[in-house]
Amino acid sequence: MEKPGGEKEPSPVPPLVEGRDFYWEKGFMVFTEAYLLRRGKCCGCGCRHCPYRKRKPTPANRYP
Repeated sequence: MEKPGGEKEPSPVPPLVEGRDFYWEKGFMVFTEAYLLRRGKCCGCGCRHCPYRKRKPTPANRYP
């Protein structure tokens, strides 16, 4: 679908499914490796199941 002016709207993001895309641990949402692979790139936050382990998280973007 296009917006006025010829810009395309972003495609809708499918909802996350608990157990497939993430699970809860001690109040934190933990993404699964399957979800992170579908996402397609590393966010640099040091996700537990990150399949893109080449980059190490920095203290500024590391979650507890």
